[in-house]
Amino acid sequence: MNMKFAYLGRSALQGSGKVLSLSPNLSRDQVAFDAPLLHPLRFREAISTLHDVVISDLRFKPKDHTAYEEWKKNEARRVESQRREVYKQAKEDILARRDDPVPADIEAQYSKMRKHYWVARQKYSDYLRKNDTELWRMLMPCDPVITVADDVVFFECFSADESSYGCLTVKREAFGKSDLVKLGTTNVDYSWDLYNNFQSLRSYRETRFKIDPLGFEVATQGNAEYREEKIDLPPSWLRGFMQIQSAMGLPMRKVSLSREAVYSLLAFLKRHKAQSSPRALRFELLPGKSPKLVLEPWEQTVISHGTIYNGPGREPIRIWGKPRLLVLSRLLPLVESVDVYLLGTGLPSFWVANMGEMRLTLGLSGWTTNDWTRSSALDLLTPTTQVSLDTIGRIGQLIRKSKAASFAEIDASVTGGKMVTATALNHLAHSGQIICDLAEGKYRWRQIMPMALGEDQMGPENPELVASRRIRSVKIKSKQDAPNGALLYSGTADNVDVELLLDTDGRMRRGQCTCSHHIRSGLKMGPCRHLLAFRGMIWRTPKSETQPASSSWYDFNYLFRGE
Repeated sequence: MNMKFAYLGRSALQGSGKVLSLSPNLSRDQVAFDAPLLHPLRFREAISTLHDVVISDLRFKPKDHTAYEEWKKNEARRVESQRREVYKQAKEDILARRDDPVPADIEAQYSKMRKHYWVARQKYSDYLRKNDTELWRMLMPCDPVITVADDVVFFECFSADESSYGCLTVKREAFGKSDLVKLGTTNVDYSWDLYNNFQSLRSYRETRFKIDPLGFEVATQGNAEYREEKIDLPPSWLRGFMQIQSAMGLPMRKVSLSREAVYSLLAFLKRHKAQSSPRALRFELLPGKSPKLVLEPWEQTVISHGTIYNGPGREPIRIWGKPRLLVLSRLLPLVESVDVYLLGTGLPSFWVANMGEMRLTLGLSGWTTNDWTRSSALDLLTPTTQVSLDTIGRIGQLIRKSKAASFAEIDASVTGGKMVTATALNHLAHSGQIICDLAEGKYRWRQIMPMALGEDQMGPENPELVASRRIRSVKIKSKQDAPNGALLYSGTADNVDVELLLDTDGRMRRGQCTCSHHIRSGLKMGPCRHLLAFRGMIWRTPKSETQPASSSWYDFNYLFRGE
């Protein structure tokens, strides 16, 4: 998708650190904000942590050694030839200067030339950072998204490896009085220089936070400071935002951790690196007991004393990609508590660091290489139902008008039941119109792009979903009652034996299939084509025969969160 970014000047800390001015994207709707920061140091640490999320890239990068081996052979021949020539020339020079004394400042000359080399090398590195836009965009796929709402200002970003999502929410109480507010969402110009400017924020001088509205009031085309960039946004970047919203709408377990427990966890991860499997972080949760975290493979236990888990007690939950949590290290002095939202073993998790007037939401995919954009297909786990465009439009208008609303408030404004409301909200999230605020339990109006997004902008559909539509031979052989009101189905899809466990809301809880996709990843990367086709047959069968009740999706959701 080709996206236009136009900025008037650069975001910077102006006036000897007195005004933190962010340049908004002029090609989007007007967004403005101007207010003093009451706690500049706290904001500095929080926004710097968000920057750490942006540049995070923990993917393993295998190399093709074929060209390297060929280069080594050629290099060896070249070096050997040069060595012979240099040796011959050096020998002749030494013999010619046999009677000359060694210069007294030879070591000083060596140090001078060595320093000259490293200065030139650093200048070249800085030049690449400032002038190689393609390389910079590999680190920063898109400028951060900032939203000014009635009660909060929040920033969103993706990591370079697209496996981590960061959202810094700053309550309006963190700012002084503001006479200039224009609500909305925009991109802001963000660079390494701005990050370095953040580090100069101090508490002994007033700092104003300003999203500069002047760019919308001047003839920017003739201004020397005007910059326009047309960036071809990867569809994966957009699809990742959609997958995050799907994950936030799934049933979760909420686990509260103390700051001391998080410190112990991060300190151990900082000092140890797993050399063998398993490498998971295991949550052992018992109702009425303090949460217990176990780091594998060391079996190191961290107990969150002072917090109690009140959710359902079931099998342990294991998550992977622990090193990504180290971005929270800088926030520890500010953190009051951390709420962790768990979807299940191998599935994404959300870590919400509460810092008084600020909070950082860190969304982690199942593991680093199972990123939000390519591998995750969590939206396919949720039940589907038909929702009219009129209903979707009315819910969208309600959220846009109120700016933020809870699920109960939205559901009370429409007819059709909670499943219709949930599906409509999922549709709005997939088109980039809303965001789920986990900590507040609200849906907020936030347009990730100036227009509603469709599959054309986000790239092709999930290949397993497309393939499931071509399967015609699907049979349901049996249906059995399972614990907690769930139903266990067995049958065939395209002559492949399948088994599927659906909970009372129609969500896939467990599945069995013999295809390579399912054997490789189970449900962690989304269901395979056979399970999707099989579930479609279940939902097309009359409700009295097979289909489970599905009126309590969000009741079930918040039960798991312990709210």
